[in-house]
This record gives sequence, structure tokens and C-alpha cells, in this order.
Amino acid sequence: VGRLAELPAIVNAVVAAVAGRPVRQPEAAARPPIAAAPPRDADLVGRHVVVTAGGTREPIDPVRYIGNRSTGRMGVAIAEAALDRGAIVTLLAADVSVALPESRARVLRVETTGELRGALLETLFGGPGAPHAARFDALVMAAAVADFAPARPAERKLPRGEGLTLELEPTPDLLAEIVLVARGLDSAGEPTRGPVSPTPLLVGFAAETGTLERAADKLRAKGVDLLVANDVAEPGSGFGTDTNRVVILAPAGGRDELPLLTKREVAERLLDRIAALLDERDAA
Repeated sequence: VGRLAELPAIVNAVVAAVAGRPVRQPEAAARPPIAAAPPRDADLVGRHVVVTAGGTREPIDPVRYIGNRSTGRMGVAIAEAALDRGAIVTLLAADVSVALPESRARVLRVETTGELRGALLETLFGGPGAPHAARFDALVMAAAVADFAPARPAERKLPRGEGLTLELEPTPDLLAEIVLVARGLDSAGEPTRGPVSPTPLLVGFAAETGTLERAADKLRAKGVDLLVANDVAEPGSGFGTDTNRVVILAPAGGRDELPLLTKREVAERLLDRIAALLDERDAA
């Protein structure tokens, strides 16, 4: 009251007002449901939700970099939905092409995978070697973290030539590392210290192409509580779109296949699961 609404909220209101018209897809089956979803309860009040969004950039030289096609839309939608449900939100934003909720959330900008790793450890645990008390309730790793980085980035711009050969090396698996720290395990998976308490909820994202067959293996390998997988090659489900079609997997074998929805509604469905699991954690 008394101030202009945030630009994303205005845009969402406009989209809702014209939702009855085929403004994006001529076929009704290819559009998200027209009926607006009912507002969610403020079921995350007092919860600290950490969200990562966007794509990391790994420098080749001071001018060029290796990146990916992530726009940050999914991660920002999760952050905004969590804010609207009363959560305290920290958003770790890599390269994004959408507006960030900087007036309502704590936003930290990062560029490389190394910078994101440092920001995660500092935000979640107080930094490397800090006491392992939980400083967050849920982590949603929606960022598209680069899998490879140049082994030896040049300090000066490389001259234009006939060709360029790059030696790439794998980047650290940030989510797997966070899981080990949170569970009190070493790099070999052996318990070496107590887990953080209270137990935080860890959610990963897996972008695949053509099939989601590897998603279940990723869920087990990373040890997360939930894994959200989508086929980015499917129309309406890739980078930069307003919609997404995802599958939410749980360790016990649960598999929730969502239809094509707006990314905001995908965020709400995911937060429904997160809120319920946090309530179960506290009740236990």
C-alpha cells in the first residue's frame, strides 16, 4: 500500500488478465492451465530458504567465457514464491536475464563456479571450517552450474588466430559437496563429524535432453531429498521459457510427473513439498 508494485508482479498480473487468449501457443493443450492457482498459505514463515539461479561463467580470458543457456527464470520464480509464502530468502544469482527480488530478498551475485561454492559455504555453514550448525532450512539448487572450466585461463585477451584449442577440467560438484557437509560425511562418504542440526532439506535440479532416465541415478548419487528433472529439449520446457514440465523425484521412489505449467506454478508445487517435509522434520 502506498508504493508501486514490483515490476515482476505487474507483469504476472497482466499475464493472468490475458490468460484466456492463445497469446503464446495456438493449441490449448500446449498452454498452461487457464484457471489461476489458489493462493498458498504462508507456510514458510520464519524458514530460511536459499535458492541458486542462473548459469555460471568460466573464463577463457578476461573477455571470453564458457557458459550455458540458463536465464535464471526458474530459480527466481522459486525465490519469489518462497517470499510470498513468508520465507526468509537468500538468492545466489549467477548470470541471469530476469529481474531479481532485491528489495525483498538477500541477493548475492556470483559469476564462476568457484565463487558460487564460496558463497554457498559461507551462507549455509558460515564458511569452511565453521561450526556445523544449520543456518538454513532448505537449499534449492536451481542454478545451471558449469560442468567444465578452462584448465588455464589466460590473464590477457587471447589474440584472434586460425583456431583455439582449450583444455577443460571438470568443476566441483557443488550440490554433492553440500550434501556431504550437511550429513557430516567426508569425501569418501564416511562419517567424520556430526551432521548439521536441524537437518536441512536439500533439493537439486537436473536438466536433461531427450530422456530423464539418468535422473533417478543422479538422485541416488547426490543424496538429495528431492530432485527436479526436466527435458530442456522439449518445447516449452527449456531455458528462457515461461513454462516448464518437470518430474519431482524422492529417495523412497516417489515420482511426481507435473504437466506443462508456468514456472511460478512449478515453484509453488515444489514449495508445497518442501513445506510439508519441513513440517515433518520438526514434528519428528
